[in-house]
Amino acid sequence: MVMVDPSRALTDGLGRRISYLRISVTDRCDLRCRYCMAEKMQFLPKNQVLTLEEIALLADLFVARGIRKIRLTGGEPLVRRDIGDLVRRIARHLGEGLDELTLTTNGTRLAEHAGMLADAGVQRINVSLDSRDPDRFAHITRGGRIGQVLDGLHAAKDAGLAVKINMVALNGVNEDEILPMLHWCDDQGFDLTLIETMPLGDTGEDRTDHYLPLTDVAAMIATHHALTPIDYRTGGPSRYHAVEDMGVKLGLITPLTRNFCADCNRIRMTCEGKIFMCLGHEDHVDFKAALREGGLPAVEPLIDRALRLKPAAHDFRIGAGARPATRRHMSVTGG
Repeated sequence: MVMVDPSRALTDGLGRRISYLRISVTDRCDLRCRYCMAEKMQFLPKNQVLTLEEIALLADLFVARGIRKIRLTGGEPLVRRDIGDLVRRIARHLGEGLDELTLTTNGTRLAEHAGMLADAGVQRINVSLDSRDPDRFAHITRGGRIGQVLDGLHAAKDAGLAVKINMVALNGVNEDEILPMLHWCDDQGFDLTLIETMPLGDTGEDRTDHYLPLTDVAAMIATHHALTPIDYRTGGPSRYHAVEDMGVKLGLITPLTRNFCADCNRIRMTCEGKIFMCLGHEDHVDFKAALREGGLPAVEPLIDRALRLKPAAHDFRIGAGARPATRRHMSVTGG
């Protein structure tokens, strides 16, 4: 157990309270989603990646500094060997400074790990799923098998995990599945969050052609089911709506059509120990060398430096000739 000191709570230079840490435990993934990664990726060598013990020590420090929610991400976090050890280690803080430990996964390994997650204290997970059509899913993911994900979702339900489906809205790819996905989530007892594609990294694909503004999507859904904004929040940027005649909560993440940076409460740590204060900026502070040379006392001042560097907003742009906001792929920083 760590001692939480309210006087050391994390506040950035703009007065925003930072209470949410996303930790990428690996840059590796067993899928190659077209909007997220290049088909041929060069992953980090093992010695450049934090050990699970190092990640756990940094999580301890952040909880002591007032982080209330931690999300484990990747890449695909469940491909990391002995991931259960890390989940259980961080979960020890639940109720003792940490309010929630969650995980974002592509679902391919969920059937194997759902029970472990629930037993450790994880109550809720996000599962990335952009299509339920086997051929289309294989196209988007460059070879993925939808059956693995569906098996994982069944295992998550059986384990008692609350599930939210994350679906990237892609023009010309899956826009015809959005309304059916909403109905399916309602039938399954899942919530659904729709996400605008983000211009991060060179994926070998032209995102402009596939950009689908969620203002248009919400208008389409509203012709079938009235949408009512609600106050429900999960700590991230999603803005939720009640859907007429349904129990599902519909979230919208709109980095391009509705900037959500004014009340940002998040920072991200990569699997090599770099803290990025914003998904859309390259500025970062590297904890790994400090941790390995001087331990946690050497990391403490770097946290305060990182907070001072946090920008007011991202600057995502999409359109003909627009360059990606960063050279990093989403899998490097963590989804």
